[in-house]
Amino acid sequence: MTAADWLERDRRHVIHPSHQLSDAQTTIWARSSGVELEDVSGRRFVDGLSGLWNVNAGHGRRELADAAAGQLNVLPYCSGFAGSSHVTAIRLAERLVGLTDGTMDAVFFTSGGSEAIESAFKTARFYWKALGQPAKVKIVAREHGYHGLTLHAMSATAMGPAYWDMFEPRVPGVVHAPTCYPYRCDYQRAGETAGQAAARVLEETIVREGAGTIAAVIAEPIHGAGGIIYPTDDYWPLVRDICTRHDVLLIADEIVTGFCRTGSWFALSHWDVTADIVCFAKGVTSGYLPLGGMMVTRAIKDALDSAAPAKRWMHAFTYSGHPACCAVALENLDILERERLGDRSAEMGRRLLCGLTRALGDHPCVGEVRGGKGLLVAVEFVEDRATKKNFGADTGFASGLRTELMQRGIVTRTRPAQGVHPAPGDVLFFAPPLVIAAADVDRLVAAARDAVLAVAGARC
Repeated sequence: MTAADWLERDRRHVIHPSHQLSDAQTTIWARSSGVELEDVSGRRFVDGLSGLWNVNAGHGRRELADAAAGQLNVLPYCSGFAGSSHVTAIRLAERLVGLTDGTMDAVFFTSGGSEAIESAFKTARFYWKALGQPAKVKIVAREHGYHGLTLHAMSATAMGPAYWDMFEPRVPGVVHAPTCYPYRCDYQRAGETAGQAAARVLEETIVREGAGTIAAVIAEPIHGAGGIIYPTDDYWPLVRDICTRHDVLLIADEIVTGFCRTGSWFALSHWDVTADIVCFAKGVTSGYLPLGGMMVTRAIKDALDSAAPAKRWMHAFTYSGHPACCAVALENLDILERERLGDRSAEMGRRLLCGLTRALGDHPCVGEVRGGKGLLVAVEFVEDRATKKNFGADTGFASGLRTELMQRGIVTRTRPAQGVHPAPGDVLFFAPPLVIAAADVDRLVAAARDAVLAVAGARC
């Protein structure tokens, strides 16, 4: 079978996420190892996005495969519904709670991130109903946030109309507020930081909607798919204070940022902030098996535990706490801890950020190089640095950049400009596996530099 044969069979029979049959650059992957992917033609690429932000421990880890096989040989499946449990899920729940230094108290397992978000939204509603405040049902999400594409999660995701238009109407009761986007903050008042301005408009949104109608605010500590957007350091403490004062739950979407991606187990810890619900997925198993979940505080767990039988938390998934997935997660956490991949992420993240800043920071088409917390780095491109004018959609800047990177042996993601300023410009993402070596970091930098020169040469 040639690559063309596989591609034709793929086009005929597979419906892809974000499906579009005319999408170019489809690659049929065959195998992977370390930080590299190999396609069916034998070409090798550095994985610049850890699969889909999730292969934190790197590809080809035999110990993770062995953990899955070992569990499958002992207990391949059992129900996680009330009245049934197993040792591996219990051990994993205890381990995860321990990683939060006791700020979280209990864990509900899902098969992935979107299910984790849906579970958090339903749980927030349940919590307030259990406390006698049934009107608190709204979710406040932020612009440029990505929270998944099941219906309620999609309604919270705010990355442009393409995610909504063909699936309307959205779930009612989801409200969006501006995020903390220092490079594109056009609503600051005199004397305000971008973080103070973003926190102010968030509070104004809560007040306008009525805190008595809002169940929770959901936010990524650092935006992932929306552009790897870093907040200012004063932002998260302000958000936590706002949620506390207005009696609104804070849901931290740590699906991309969790499990050492930012140099810590969870990203909110960088700002000494704790949430009421923490959603996780992706890096918890390094993508080897599908697993996600949410962690909740003691107050929320108490509400679940004390509900009358007729008011019980009737929420469930067949594969909640799947034994093999939990076994892989436990082994993955051992790897992350034993190999100190949080420290490595911080070290290699600094190298990547510094390298991209040196290589591209002065380029006339580069608006901003973003990073600073682990292996989560982005470059945003503009047509004019002084005005932050974005390239028009007809230029194909982002797609051209991705093509040039593929030709140089790098696979990652780019996002095209979302309109005129203050909408985001074209963005290049890097979030490689945490096991990446310095030489491969330097290879990412060199390829990015050369790709930008190739694409921007006639435009800047």
